Amino acid sequence: MRFGFMLDFRNPKRWHLPSPEFYAAMIEQTVRGEALGYDHVWLTEHHFTDDAYNPASLSMAAALAVRTSRIRIGTFVLLLPFISPVRAAEDAILADILSNGRFDLGMGQGYTLEEFDAFCVNRAERGARLQEGVALIKRLFTEEKVTFDGRFTKTKDMTLMPRCVQTPHPPLWVGARGPKGIRRAAELGANLMATLGPDPAPGYIQALKELGRNPADFKIAQLRMVYCAKTEEEAWEQCQHHLWHVFGYYADVLASSNDVEGDAIPMPCARAEELRSSPLADVLFVGTPDTVARKFEQFRKDFPCTDFIMSTHFAGIDPKLSTRSMELFAQEVMPAFR
Repeated sequence: MRFGFMLDFRNPKRWHLPSPEFYAAMIEQTVRGEALGYDHVWLTEHHFTDDAYNPASLSMAAALAVRTSRIRIGTFVLLLPFISPVRAAEDAILADILSNGRFDLGMGQGYTLEEFDAFCVNRAERGARLQEGVALIKRLFTEEKVTFDGRFTKTKDMTLMPRCVQTPHPPLWVGARGPKGIRRAAELGANLMATLGPDPAPGYIQALKELGRNPADFKIAQLRMVYCAKTEEEAWEQCQHHLWHVFGYYADVLASSNDVEGDAIPMPCARAEELRSSPLADVLFVGTPDTVARKFEQFRKDFPCTDFIMSTHFAGIDPKLSTRSMELFAQEVMPAFR
């Protein structure tokens, strides 16, 4: 199993740091993650949020590429309906070159109503935009003089230059939650990215088999929230208010989108201090390294996973604390599960 961590660069007003200082701290956290032996750093993306969620995952990938030398860099996920597939392919090639072939391109269809409204993109078209965009990007990566007559994008005799370092192209991933998205990821021949909620992996594996593909040839990434400290109390005290901020955002946007069963269920507790005794605690890897290791042992029995991705820098937490959590996980949990 490979291990990675995710960064969203959220900088809420309540705990706000000057943007240059905050971005520098998170880039240094990535450098430290590389030294600790993490396999991947993943960059997520949303737009127009109050807490300044990173809107430019491909730009950040290029920035991290020039500060690192070994760790792979990926998007989890690039929201493809909001960007030209041609532009996405060109920016992905740049990240691949600057990292000397360490880039993974993860893409998704998006879900938040506010983003689609702001971009004036019809949300009902998101699946079609993703499917068409991935198909075009694959051709642009591998062919010359690409002529493409799509519903949303058209090209004529287009050859991207420069070309990817990786052949035939960087690994492609698709984030999926619902049945249509899960099937689409398999049809596109992409690796799967999964988050909290109903596990898409069994449906994805079944779809691969039905399509005549060998599931062993594909990867499944599972994202979970992880926070380690020397004591249980210290772990919860340090992260609970930041977790509450994160869950508050997702509870609102998922409820309004209501794409998957359970999205509209309200938060099971009323205050940050109640998180540790709520049902949410069952899916959170929070506590001492021993506690987190026990949870991880059960997790790997229950969930198909080749790439475990941890979100540990929760919005607004002191970067020094989240870096320390990463260190504890890498030093005291990760070695037993390699």
